[in-house]
Amino acid sequence: MTYCIYHIPGKKIGVSKDPKYRVEKRQGYDEDDYEILEMSDDIDYISKREIELQIEYGYKPDETLFKNLNCNKMKVNVTDQTTTFPVPLNKLRGRLMDNIGMTLASSEGTYQLTSGLVNWIVKNANTSQFNIDRCYVYNKAMSKFMSTNEIYTKENTSRNIFDNIRSWATVRGIYEKGNSKTQYVKLMEEAGELARALLKNDKPEVIDSIGDMVVVLTNLAKLEKLDIEDCIDNAYATISKRTGKMVNGTFVKTESL
Repeated sequence: MTYCIYHIPGKKIGVSKDPKYRVEKRQGYDEDDYEILEMSDDIDYISKREIELQIEYGYKPDETLFKNLNCNKMKVNVTDQTTTFPVPLNKLRGRLMDNIGMTLASSEGTYQLTSGLVNWIVKNANTSQFNIDRCYVYNKAMSKFMSTNEIYTKENTSRNIFDNIRSWATVRGIYEKGNSKTQYVKLMEEAGELARALLKNDKPEVIDSIGDMVVVLTNLAKLEKLDIEDCIDNAYATISKRTGKMVNGTFVKTESL
């Protein structure tokens, strides 16, 4: 899990696992209104460093360390049928994003909370009939989603890789100074590297090239004000219903046959 210390000049210094969501979507600022000061996987370091930077920049330091904030510890209630969250629907996404990386254990399986799973939960949650300040999802439905979306079933307890890529790119100014066209050119360059690696049967280079292309695609999506996870969701929703057959080593969909 990577934590980012963000700075809104003249306003505040804070910590978030997803500054784009917290600062832009929740607080209403634009990309140019804030900067990322530091990133670290060490929550103890980042908690102490936040206070140091608040003092250094002349802000009133927080009284509670980031690692001790109650808002980052969401208590989920699980029954045989449902998983219930201690927040109303209108606050669900924010609380889930604050808890990216946590483990959800239900009667149907155990999953890591990723941005993809957050999107599904928010779309399928219902207000509790006993308490309007709580909402829930059905365990069976969540299990079905996870089993048919393998990209989200692979646990990564230390980080969400797409969030890490976006944080890395933010710090390096790619979103501030770059654009979609330059990223597309970069993608074509990486595709060329992949083609050469395939021709040479150079497996390490194949791995590097595929990884580089994913990074570029993540940044290209961000520059288009999209999340690559949503693009993948959309693509999978389409191909999962597609039928066809293999022709000369290529899958050809039914309507094209």
